[in-house]
Amino acid sequence: MSSLLLQTPKLAPVLDPGFRPAVLGDREYGEAVRASGRGVPLEIALQRNPGAISVHRTQVFPSGGAHDADTLRYAERLLKFLLWQKGGHRIIVAGPAPVVEHLRRAYAPGGARAFDAEFMGRVYEKPFSVEQVGEDRIPEVVEPSNKTGGHLDGCRIGFDAGASDRKVAAVIEGKAVWSEEVIWHPRDQKDPAYHHGEINSALKAAAARMPRVDAIGVSSAGVYINNRVMVASLFRGIPRDLFEKRIKPLFMDLRREWGGIPLEVANDGDVTALAGAMTLGAGAVLGIAMGSSEAAGWVTPEKCLTDWLSELAFAPIDYRDGAPVDEWSGDAGCGVQYFSQVGAIRLAAAAGLPLPETLTPAEKLKEIQEALSRHDERAANVFRSIGTCLGYALARYAEFYDVQNVLILGRVTSGAGGTLILGETRAVLAEEFPGLAARLRLHLPEEESERRVGQAVAAASLPAIKDREPHG
Repeated sequence: MSSLLLQTPKLAPVLDPGFRPAVLGDREYGEAVRASGRGVPLEIALQRNPGAISVHRTQVFPSGGAHDADTLRYAERLLKFLLWQKGGHRIIVAGPAPVVEHLRRAYAPGGARAFDAEFMGRVYEKPFSVEQVGEDRIPEVVEPSNKTGGHLDGCRIGFDAGASDRKVAAVIEGKAVWSEEVIWHPRDQKDPAYHHGEINSALKAAAARMPRVDAIGVSSAGVYINNRVMVASLFRGIPRDLFEKRIKPLFMDLRREWGGIPLEVANDGDVTALAGAMTLGAGAVLGIAMGSSEAAGWVTPEKCLTDWLSELAFAPIDYRDGAPVDEWSGDAGCGVQYFSQVGAIRLAAAAGLPLPETLTPAEKLKEIQEALSRHDERAANVFRSIGTCLGYALARYAEFYDVQNVLILGRVTSGAGGTLILGETRAVLAEEFPGLAARLRLHLPEEESERRVGQAVAAASLPAIKDREPHG
């Protein structure tokens, strides 16, 4: 890779000095294109369905010059980010033919981004394609949104399905009267009965703490369309045939078992953003949950949820050669390796902080946090490094989201680590992106219990209660 996309940050993460922020690389490339006076349009449309189309417009160097390698890398990383931000199965590109052909090869079977193409095909249940059109053939933008969430009336259950723990809350008139957090291991299970049983057990435990149940809201890692499980790492141990029969309709089956009461499922990142919007009484909220992975979600300035994926765990933020690789997607430099317990464990190794191999990832994170409570500087540097990377990532995200508020939740932010993370994030924004720092408000829930079960409470607000008999 040439040097345009490899920019050294002013504030490097102490445990990850090779970090090369994507936001700096893209800005350097864009400034070089503008300074040349030779930029040509590159327009990318992402179609999710006929009623949902996103379009991104930029400029690149014309083909056949000294910056061809930069241009191909820039375009590939840009489409990768857009796919995991917005989603889409049909990619329509107007731009230089070599760029389009590069993208087509990357997303073809056996290509570098074959995982992404196969994933999107599963989500939207249509073949993935990249096609070239003339500039006048790029479709119009169509961005649907809805007012899901924010309902606080009645007796509700909020369930948050994480990859290492599940949380449930009993909520009466908007207040959590009981909550529980239980370690579970959904990703390794091959029998759908495990997931069904664990979720139903949590719902019943919450129901026992209330006089009735009027609605159930679910926050879960993965992609959900019309309450159907499309793709989720929680269920990746399930064989494909059983996934189609038992997992895809899992939450609709649970709704029937609970008497048909209102039940809504949303991505856990969207629920994080919703929690922020409800707490702040504001929109334009980007929620980031640092747990077993990086979950993200978006509430628009109009306080609406969208149909965007916002799976920023798979969106690139680091352009260096040899960036850490996500073991699921096989791609390098993406958010999951920086803003999750996976990232914390990776950094602990760099810090020389020993973690027994017999421990689960959640237990290893707890070890790091306990070391921090003993004022171990190695553990402190883990959270400082996460915060430094987050500062550059937020600047990257702000180029794709009209964000004014950022809410950070999740197991990684528990305890003093969350404070260290935000301190370093603010330092990066002030030093490198002062304009963004002036308008961006960062929020970390003050109470420990709110950080850990806040998503379950926000999830409870997802469904609107209809006029029907509750499940007693």
